Amino acid sequence: MTTTTAPPSGLHRLGGIWSRSLSEPAYGAYVLLHIGYVVLPLLMGIDKFAKVLNPDWPGYLAPWVVHLLPFSAQTAMYLIGVVEIVAGVLVALKPRYAAYVVAAWLAGIVINLLTYSGFYDVALRDFGLLIGALALARLAATYDHAWTGHHSLDRARRQHN
Repeated sequence: MTTTTAPPSGLHRLGGIWSRSLSEPAYGAYVLLHIGYVVLPLLMGIDKFAKVLNPDWPGYLAPWVVHLLPFSAQTAMYLIGVVEIVAGVLVALKPRYAAYVVAAWLAGIVINLLTYSGFYDVALRDFGLLIGALALARLAATYDHAWTGHHSLDRARRQHN
Protein backbone atom coordinates (compact mmCIF):
# COMPACT_ATOMS: atom_id res chain seq x y z
CA MET A 1 0.00 0.00 0.00
CA THR A 2 1.41 3.36 -1.02
CA THR A 3 0.85 6.45 0.99
CA THR A 4 1.12 9.91 -0.37
CA THR A 5 1.76 12.93 1.72
CA ALA A 6 0.58 16.37 0.93
CA PRO A 7 3.27 19.00 0.50
CA PRO A 8 3.75 21.36 3.41
CA SER A 9 1.10 24.08 3.38
CA GLY A 10 3.62 26.84 2.61
CA LEU A 11 4.89 25.03 -0.48
CA HIS A 12 1.35 24.19 -1.53
CA ARG A 13 0.41 27.86 -1.23
CA LEU A 14 3.43 28.96 -3.28
CA GLY A 15 2.50 26.44 -5.96
CA GLY A 16 -1.02 27.85 -6.01
CA ILE A 17 0.25 31.41 -6.32
CA TRP A 18 2.61 30.35 -9.12
CA SER A 19 -0.05 28.52 -11.14
CA ARG A 20 -2.61 31.28 -10.61
CA SER A 21 -0.03 33.88 -11.67
CA LEU A 22 0.53 31.98 -14.89
CA SER A 23 -3.17 31.52 -15.64
CA GLU A 24 -4.40 35.01 -14.62
CA PRO A 25 -2.26 37.82 -16.08
CA ALA A 26 -3.68 40.50 -13.76
CA TYR A 27 -3.00 38.36 -10.70
CA GLY A 28 0.50 37.67 -12.02
CA ALA A 29 1.09 41.42 -12.35
CA TYR A 30 -0.17 41.91 -8.80
CA VAL A 31 2.21 39.25 -7.44
CA LEU A 32 5.20 40.73 -9.30
CA LEU A 33 4.44 44.25 -8.10
CA HIS A 34 3.76 43.05 -4.56
CA ILE A 35 7.11 41.26 -4.36
CA GLY A 36 8.93 44.17 -6.00
CA TYR A 37 7.47 46.81 -3.68
CA VAL A 38 8.40 44.72 -0.65
CA VAL A 39 11.97 44.01 -1.76
CA LEU A 40 12.90 47.41 -3.23
CA PRO A 41 12.07 49.62 -0.22
CA LEU A 42 13.66 47.09 2.13
CA LEU A 43 16.91 47.00 0.14
CA MET A 44 17.03 50.76 -0.34
CA GLY A 45 16.30 51.36 3.33
CA ILE A 46 18.95 48.90 4.47
CA ASP A 47 21.46 50.49 2.10
CA LYS A 48 21.02 53.86 3.81
CA PHE A 49 22.93 52.19 6.66
CA ALA A 50 25.15 49.73 4.73
CA LYS A 51 26.10 52.16 1.92
CA VAL A 52 26.85 49.37 -0.53
CA LEU A 53 24.81 50.69 -3.46
CA ASN A 54 25.65 54.32 -2.80
CA PRO A 55 28.23 55.60 -0.34
CA ASP A 56 26.84 59.17 -0.52
CA TRP A 57 23.08 59.06 0.02
CA PRO A 58 23.02 62.59 1.54
CA GLY A 59 24.16 63.87 -1.87
CA TYR A 60 20.62 63.26 -3.16
CA LEU A 61 19.04 65.77 -0.80
CA ALA A 62 18.28 69.13 -2.37
CA PRO A 63 20.13 71.98 -0.61
CA TRP A 64 16.85 73.63 0.43
CA VAL A 65 15.84 70.39 2.20
CA VAL A 66 19.20 70.20 4.00
CA HIS A 67 18.76 73.79 5.20
CA LEU A 68 15.34 72.94 6.67
CA LEU A 69 16.68 69.99 8.66
CA PRO A 70 17.37 70.37 12.38
CA PHE A 71 20.04 67.64 12.03
CA SER A 72 22.61 66.48 9.52
CA ALA A 73 21.82 65.19 6.04
CA GLN A 74 23.29 61.82 7.06
CA THR A 75 20.89 61.60 10.01
CA ALA A 76 18.07 62.40 7.59
CA MET A 77 19.21 59.49 5.42
CA TYR A 78 19.13 57.16 8.40
CA LEU A 79 15.56 58.27 9.12
CA ILE A 80 14.68 57.85 5.45
CA GLY A 81 16.15 54.35 5.61
CA VAL A 82 13.91 53.47 8.55
CA VAL A 83 10.86 54.82 6.71
CA GLU A 84 11.75 52.76 3.63
CA ILE A 85 12.19 49.59 5.69
CA VAL A 86 8.84 50.17 7.41
CA ALA A 87 7.22 50.83 4.01
CA GLY A 88 8.52 47.52 2.68
CA VAL A 89 7.16 45.66 5.71
CA LEU A 90 3.79 47.43 5.41
CA VAL A 91 3.53 46.52 1.72
CA ALA A 92 4.29 42.90 2.64
CA LEU A 93 1.46 42.94 5.18
CA LYS A 94 -1.20 45.06 3.46
CA PRO A 95 -0.43 46.22 -0.09
CA ARG A 96 -4.00 47.47 -0.55
CA TYR A 97 -3.21 50.45 1.68
CA ALA A 98 0.59 50.56 1.97
CA ALA A 99 1.11 50.95 -1.78
CA TYR A 100 -0.45 54.43 -1.46
CA VAL A 101 2.02 55.23 1.33
CA VAL A 102 4.89 54.18 -0.96
CA ALA A 103 3.44 56.26 -3.81
CA ALA A 104 3.26 59.34 -1.56
CA TRP A 105 6.81 58.70 -0.37
CA LEU A 106 8.02 58.45 -3.97
CA ALA A 107 6.18 61.70 -4.82
CA GLY A 108 8.20 63.42 -2.09
CA ILE A 109 11.42 61.99 -3.51
CA VAL A 110 10.48 63.15 -7.02
CA ILE A 111 9.74 66.68 -5.77
CA ASN A 112 13.08 66.78 -3.94
CA LEU A 113 14.96 65.59 -7.04
CA LEU A 114 13.17 67.96 -9.45
CA THR A 115 14.29 70.89 -7.32
CA TYR A 116 17.93 69.77 -7.45
CA SER A 117 19.67 70.18 -10.79
CA GLY A 118 21.45 67.11 -12.08
CA PHE A 119 19.04 64.46 -10.79
CA TYR A 120 16.25 64.69 -13.35
CA ASP A 121 16.97 61.17 -14.64
CA VAL A 122 16.58 59.73 -11.14
CA ALA A 123 13.40 61.78 -10.65
CA LEU A 124 11.97 60.29 -13.85
CA ARG A 125 12.87 56.77 -12.70
CA ASP A 126 11.23 57.38 -9.32
CA PHE A 127 8.14 58.77 -11.06
CA GLY A 128 7.94 55.45 -12.91
CA LEU A 129 8.19 53.65 -9.58
CA LEU A 130 5.40 55.90 -8.26
CA ILE A 131 3.17 54.81 -11.17
CA GLY A 132 4.02 51.18 -10.37
CA ALA A 133 3.06 51.68 -6.72
CA LEU A 134 -0.29 53.11 -7.80
CA ALA A 135 -0.79 50.12 -10.12
CA LEU A 136 -0.08 47.81 -7.17
CA ALA A 137 -2.63 49.66 -5.06
CA ARG A 138 -5.29 49.32 -7.76
CA LEU A 139 -4.58 45.61 -8.27
CA ALA A 140 -4.51 45.06 -4.51
CA ALA A 141 -8.04 46.48 -4.35
CA THR A 142 -9.03 43.25 -6.12
CA TYR A 143 -6.56 40.73 -4.72
CA ASP A 144 -5.92 41.91 -1.14
CA HIS A 145 -9.01 41.90 1.08
CA ALA A 146 -10.02 45.09 2.84
CA TRP A 147 -9.79 45.60 6.58
CA THR A 148 -13.42 45.53 7.59
CA GLY A 149 -13.40 44.14 11.11
CA HIS A 150 -15.54 41.25 9.88
CA HIS A 151 -12.77 38.73 9.22
CA SER A 152 -15.02 35.66 9.24
CA LEU A 153 -17.36 37.28 6.71
CA ASP A 154 -14.39 38.24 4.48
CA ARG A 155 -13.01 34.71 4.72
CA ALA A 156 -16.40 33.23 3.81
CA ARG A 157 -16.67 35.53 0.78
CA ARG A 158 -13.19 34.57 -0.44
CA GLN A 159 -13.91 30.86 -0.05
CA HIS A 160 -17.17 31.25 -1.96
CA ASN A 161 -15.41 32.96 -4.89
